[in-house]
Amino acid sequence: PRLGTRHKLHQMASDLVSTDATTVPMVVRKVRDGYLTRRTLPREYREGQLRALQRMLSENKQRLMDAFVKDLNKCEMEAVMTEISYCINDVTHTLNHLDSWMAPRRVEKDFANQLNFNDLYTYPEPYGVALVIGAWNYPLQLTVSPLIGAIAAGNTCIVKPSEISVAISNLLVELIPRYLDQDCYSVISGGVDVSQAVLRERFDYIFYTGSTPVGKLVMKQAAENLTPVTLELGGKSPCIITSDAAIEVAAKRLVWGKCINSGQTCIAPDYVICPRDKQAVLVERCKEAIREFYGEDPRLSPDYGKIINLRHFNRLMSLIRSTRGNVVFGGDADEQKLKINPTLITDVTPGDPIMEDEIFGPVLPFVPVDTVDEAINLVNSKEKPLAFYVFTESKALFERIKRATSSGAILQNETLVHYQVSALPFGGVGHSGIGAYHGKLTFDTFTHRRAVLCAGTGFMESLNAKIKYPPWDEVKEARLRRLISPDGGNVVPVMSVLMMLAVISVVVMYLQVF
Repeated sequence: PRLGTRHKLHQMASDLVSTDATTVPMVVRKVRDGYLTRRTLPREYREGQLRALQRMLSENKQRLMDAFVKDLNKCEMEAVMTEISYCINDVTHTLNHLDSWMAPRRVEKDFANQLNFNDLYTYPEPYGVALVIGAWNYPLQLTVSPLIGAIAAGNTCIVKPSEISVAISNLLVELIPRYLDQDCYSVISGGVDVSQAVLRERFDYIFYTGSTPVGKLVMKQAAENLTPVTLELGGKSPCIITSDAAIEVAAKRLVWGKCINSGQTCIAPDYVICPRDKQAVLVERCKEAIREFYGEDPRLSPDYGKIINLRHFNRLMSLIRSTRGNVVFGGDADEQKLKINPTLITDVTPGDPIMEDEIFGPVLPFVPVDTVDEAINLVNSKEKPLAFYVFTESKALFERIKRATSSGAILQNETLVHYQVSALPFGGVGHSGIGAYHGKLTFDTFTHRRAVLCAGTGFMESLNAKIKYPPWDEVKEARLRRLISPDGGNVVPVMSVLMMLAVISVVVMYLQVF
């Protein structure tokens, strides 16, 4: 296949197409030189590249589907919903709004700037060379969606797909250079050595999606060059089921949110906090939902995915074996196919090993509590999560829980679906991430809003001489204080201001006529 890249590539034993780490500086330099031509700035260029990316997604749907099957055994509907159509819709939304997003924004003028007729606005300009580091669990969406924002904002970009999702990584290495301007957009692929080589280079913006420990390393490296970052991380996203919740609905939405992509979703419900007297009925409804969605043995379901690799498979099985709770459903697995059936664990305590780190798999612990306050305290005892789910019919109770906690997002009576809403910011807080994106926020993420003030040099200069320039005397000082006072409207008599503006208007009209 045509790779379309000039830097050296070789095949690793895992069949991952990997960039030679020694060529990374050359690749970054080429993309920086592309930015310095300033050809990414016009709207027509950005639109052209976005349409090319849209064609890449549309024309290669089947190849993408095949890659998703190889990496994660994603079914067609799941791949379309969470990956391919998501990205196509993202491009379409960006193209539809690009003109307005790129437009300068007028800002409110204070009295002094009104008097001087200064033109004030902010202008969106690209940072320069961006680095997008994707993740393996949604290897297309979490790589291409930030790239869309980087292109729309006028940046050039280095894309580093996750080496763990080998099939999608290899496909992006081939396709992106075929469809996009190779002087401005490059793909670098490889393992730890390549990632380290990339992070040693200087970028103007870094967008990383992945684990919190690696996110800390990315931020540390970025700090060397004072490079701004967006870190899309994760953590243990809790779910509180209250005593008044619609249990059957909650169970279905909980199971759907947990089992999509076999639980390998950064915003999947990580654990459930429920009233002690509701645990049994909630778990039974969850069992029913699993059977309804995936049959008696989900491992045989064409709609149920697999774990990404053997290391993560063994990690999850170790969590199941080490829990002090009761495995009441699932727990069986197929190592050869890397499939683990949805697993429900009841009577889990906050100190259980499964409550330490993000599970990132189809294993759902239930923590019974006696009061809502106990549930809130448990949530607040951990790092702030990326998402937080509350099932309750009471608006007042939801508001109480919302005010008492903090998270990247909080949903009432739903799971996951907020990621599809382009108007909502998607991002974490604290250990679950820095910054947010989706929709216009993705454009804003890769944009520096430059402050602009344009002043004239005409007749107002005589006024400057009477107010702004030294030497100052008592009269000048009094005039200046009136202008810069935060409550200038009270200090400067209203009639005096109106008279001054009227005189200025007459002078301007006079100058326009003569």
